[in-house]
Amino acid sequence: MLDAARDDQRLIRLIEVGRSLLSELDLDVVLDRVLATARDLTGAQYAALGILDERRRELAQFLTRGVDQETHRAIGDLPRGRGILGLLIEDPRPLRLSDLGDHPRSYGFPPSHPPMRGFLGVPIMIRGEAWGNLYLTEKAGGDFDQDDEDAVVVLADWAAIAIENARLYRTVDARRAELERAVRGFEATSTIARAVGGETDLRRVLELIVKRGRALVEARDVLILLAEGDDLCVAAGAGSLAVPEGVRVPVGDSPIAGFMSEPRAQRVADPEGRIGVRLSTLGVPDAEAALIVPLVYRGAALGALMAFDRLTGDVGFTRDDEQLLEAFAASAATAVATAKTVEADRLRKSIEAAEAERRRWARELHDETLQALGGLKVMLSSAARLDEADEMRPAIAGAIEHVTTEIANLRALITELRPAALDQLGLLPALSSLLQRTESTTGLEVESDLRLADDDVRLPDELETTVYRLVQEALTNVAKHADARRVTVRVHEEAGSLDVLVADDGRGLQGGDTGGGGFGLVGMRERVELAGGELTVRGGESGGTVVRARLPATGRSGR
Repeated sequence: MLDAARDDQRLIRLIEVGRSLLSELDLDVVLDRVLATARDLTGAQYAALGILDERRRELAQFLTRGVDQETHRAIGDLPRGRGILGLLIEDPRPLRLSDLGDHPRSYGFPPSHPPMRGFLGVPIMIRGEAWGNLYLTEKAGGDFDQDDEDAVVVLADWAAIAIENARLYRTVDARRAELERAVRGFEATSTIARAVGGETDLRRVLELIVKRGRALVEARDVLILLAEGDDLCVAAGAGSLAVPEGVRVPVGDSPIAGFMSEPRAQRVADPEGRIGVRLSTLGVPDAEAALIVPLVYRGAALGALMAFDRLTGDVGFTRDDEQLLEAFAASAATAVATAKTVEADRLRKSIEAAEAERRRWARELHDETLQALGGLKVMLSSAARLDEADEMRPAIAGAIEHVTTEIANLRALITELRPAALDQLGLLPALSSLLQRTESTTGLEVESDLRLADDDVRLPDELETTVYRLVQEALTNVAKHADARRVTVRVHEEAGSLDVLVADDGRGLQGGDTGGGGFGLVGMRERVELAGGELTVRGGESGGTVVRARLPATGRSGR
């Protein structure tokens, strides 16, 4: 009766263990639970689980229960699968012995090893192949019997299923993590790729790179250094650092030059020592680890992307982080190069436009003012040769009239350069004066609709100048190139933005441009973009050209 009750309890215990093992997905927990259950089912003092290597010729791991840490240290190296353990590897079938020392394959035990006599070994088979072995020794109260063997064989079967499940889960989990990293990398690189096509402001591109790069590798801080001549300059940063302005790091033969010359990312354990620059100089707090990637575009080093200390887990970066940041840096380098090229082109066009404007004023002064002054000189010289006062009076009157005309011309020129009304009265009075002058000097019929949300509060100076110059240049183009009779100018402030429109009834766009000297279309676009707005130039529905800009109206100030 006692044996039957014990068998029933053992069967119930095996069923419970099976359920427990199959619900567990952590491999380490499964193995530890198998060892504990094997001891509990058989009364063994010691339990061990040997895991075979890939070739299934010896043990790659050896887990134990019942041997304390001090004894483990005294024993030394764990067994590799020789002697009796090797027999189970060669012939994976249950093996039960009353005395280990009596078997011909027994090699004995190393010094400090606890004495063991009774032995029960059962293989763990997964998909028909040996995965490892379960070893039990020193049963309390006697030798291992057939019931013990049967119970451990069932436990090994349960263990095989649970181990396979846990291994599959671990594989799937690893692949999921790898896929998540790949997705994060793709999202980051695609963001930078979009920036290449849609963002041309270098400062915004750099800000985007450091923020996305930091999130990608979960770094505490990320920093970008860009090459300028023989130095590297701190350009942007994200995280806990305080990005310093104007900091330059000489490259020369310094350690950082080595990172710039390497085409791949490098993981660094001592950032300050390896970089050769005090981290505080770069605005970075003390860091234990860094990941440094050169920004290379078409073989030229543009700078370096540096990540410091991971926020999760170990502060050191992994090989996965290295690969992710490398791929990210390739797209980032393209974005930086594109933004710098656009910036250089914009500066070149600005210089060209400024030079064209200077040539315009030079022509105005030479062809009108200078020639008029020359005529005045001739007139006064002729008057000086007259002896009679009555003869001199008409010449002097003519000279005074001439001077008056040229004073008016110079005032008009000065007004075009910078109207006093814009500084003293504001945007709408200055525009009204501009439209009146345009109507009187060009013969154009000007229709205007100028409205601001609050006439008593001035817009920012830069915004007022942008709107004024935009309307001025558009009117100049209409007068010189459009062959128009009528022009409409509208400036409305609505919902925090300024809507500016200049539309004419002329001959329309020629070759996709409104033409014109001075800043022209390039200058108008640049002014609007610098103010954070958008400019469109298109043909009108009934002919002519429509220039339209939408600008953010923020930062008002009192008069």
